[in-house]
Amino acid sequence: MRHAAPSWRLDTQPHVEPDVPSLAQMITIDRSSPVPLYYQVAQSIEALIESGGLAAGARLDNEVALADQLGLSRPTMRQAMQHLVEKGLLVRKRGVGTQVVHSRIRRRVELTSLYEDLDHAHRNPHTEVLTLETRPAAEDVAAALRVAPGADVIFLERLRYADDEPLALMRNHLPVGMGEITAERLAEQGLYHLLRDSGVQLRVADQTIGARKATSTEARLLHETRSAALLTMTRTAYDHFGQPVEYGTHVYRASLYSFELTLLAR
Repeated sequence: MRHAAPSWRLDTQPHVEPDVPSLAQMITIDRSSPVPLYYQVAQSIEALIESGGLAAGARLDNEVALADQLGLSRPTMRQAMQHLVEKGLLVRKRGVGTQVVHSRIRRRVELTSLYEDLDHAHRNPHTEVLTLETRPAAEDVAAALRVAPGADVIFLERLRYADDEPLALMRNHLPVGMGEITAERLAEQGLYHLLRDSGVQLRVADQTIGARKATSTEARLLHETRSAALLTMTRTAYDHFGQPVEYGTHVYRASLYSFELTLLAR
């Protein structure tokens, strides 16, 4: 008896991976623009990093290959890459090549909380509450909050993370009775969000930005070397009646964070 041949067919069509644009294809250059070519390249790569198109840890083609693909001279390409290295967006590693590092958090100087800024930037913020207690107001705190020295105020200290990496150590003082402030709620939301939920309408703030070296405790909490450079921010926020509702002193890792200002000519 003859058996019928099995009814199947081997698919010999090769599997085709979807086309993924190369870095050179994602870089925009306008040769008629007065903007230097190296800066155009650097800005394009920076935009890709900020948007997530180039994730942290991604490796870039070497400068010679990129220069050839873009039709640029090697010194121009080298200058573009060095510009990004100096901004802290790229790092060169022996035996590995050039890699993307975490983009620096750039915060506009506005009356917003760090939590809100990180959330809007899709940097997955979360908070470790280190201290939440009532304590006597020191002279500088009393002056900022317009209470008598030694009067009770709420003190809270938090370590703020972005993408599971410590970014800022924040110390805040508030008048007693300023809303329902709990460690559980602070771990899940920003302070300003809690204040608004309690009916506090934030309207204006006095703010000073500076820099100093990290203390040993700050360096340990922020995963920085001792005496590393930190950005500082001191802020007193007021409600719509002009009453102070919060006095904060924060420190930020300068390697990951910067303040952004817009200046207008008079």
